[in-house]
Amino acid sequence: MSVGLARKAAAIGASAAVLAALAAGLVSSPAQAATAATAAAAKAKAGSKVTVARPKASTRNYEGSCPVKIKFSAQVKVPVKGKTKLAYRWLHGDGSKSKVKTVTLKGKGTKTVTVRQSITFKDDVKKGWEAVQVLGPKKVTSKKGYFSVSCEKEEKLKEVRTHLDRSVSARAWVHPSRYVGSCTPGDRIGVAGVIKTDRPTWVRYRWVLNGDVVDYGKVKVHDARKVGFSFAPRHSQRGWAQLQVLRPDATSSNRAYYKVWCKDKPPVHVPDHHAKVSASSSVSTTAACSLSASGTIRSTGAARVKWSWTLNGATVSSGVATFGRHGGSESVRFVSDKLTGRNAKGGNVTLSITGPDNSDSSTSSYAPCAPDAPLPAASPSPVPSAPATDMPSK
Repeated sequence: MSVGLARKAAAIGASAAVLAALAAGLVSSPAQAATAATAAAAKAKAGSKVTVARPKASTRNYEGSCPVKIKFSAQVKVPVKGKTKLAYRWLHGDGSKSKVKTVTLKGKGTKTVTVRQSITFKDDVKKGWEAVQVLGPKKVTSKKGYFSVSCEKEEKLKEVRTHLDRSVSARAWVHPSRYVGSCTPGDRIGVAGVIKTDRPTWVRYRWVLNGDVVDYGKVKVHDARKVGFSFAPRHSQRGWAQLQVLRPDATSSNRAYYKVWCKDKPPVHVPDHHAKVSASSSVSTTAACSLSASGTIRSTGAARVKWSWTLNGATVSSGVATFGRHGGSESVRFVSDKLTGRNAKGGNVTLSITGPDNSDSSTSSYAPCAPDAPLPAASPSPVPSAPATDMPSK
């Protein structure tokens, strides 16, 4: 880099990093160097910011009977270095605020926290909003998440019903009402119901699960119409589901109760007493006197096979291998980082197995460890001789 170019970069306020970039030839001009440094600084600053996403409502535009519970959630991203405390509160559209809540975060990097709240509404809300305000580690407020609530008023019938009036009824049930098994996202409980009318009409309905609205819809019912939904239990619980008709006449079904017991079922393997098991093994050593043994267990059918490794007659590792009805093979290993004592002088490694109908073993030998090479003897340092001096002649 020429002296003139360095002076020009310094004149426009280039930092030491910019000058280094110019010297390395990474950029072709001081202006490009300054732009690159500004972009890098902006990127580093953006990575350290606290950000809050716009809150979302479980039902953005609700129509139905009231009171109703609406759930809100928002994601907060916080840069964490060590131990960081997140403090936040909810801001409501009516001007009020929630209590300040805190969450302690540990680790390093950017952590994402989902904050939640539930609000019960008894009256209409034409254009409400919710926002999240983070107070620490840095103060930032999210954008407003808008929603609306439209409560349907139950009409009181003051006139005598005529043949033009519609009669609507509903019934609900859970299948299975008692569930025992694994509780994973793929295991679901079904909830079904039937809506009946005395003449064809459009019916608006919703499903309530343990007091929360989880589904709703609108169907044309001629005589009877089946509706339903399903949910995945995540833990053992008792609960109920109810089908509520909103229009044309407000009515509700029975409460359909259920019970869930989350219990993982271990696989059942019935031993096949005609299954044969066998074992094979190999062993290797290294110059550092470490030993590695590999073995394979095979079965011709369903079996529960016990296995063990012995080193010169002493058991050093054991376990159990389980095979299905088609049998198969499984690999087992044993590793000794450093052989010492009598084991360093060579010997045998044996893999022994015991199945439902027979036993087998495989033995492999290994050589003694190579002795450590002796250190080279230190050679004596030569003694420098005294310099010769001229003796004066007599």
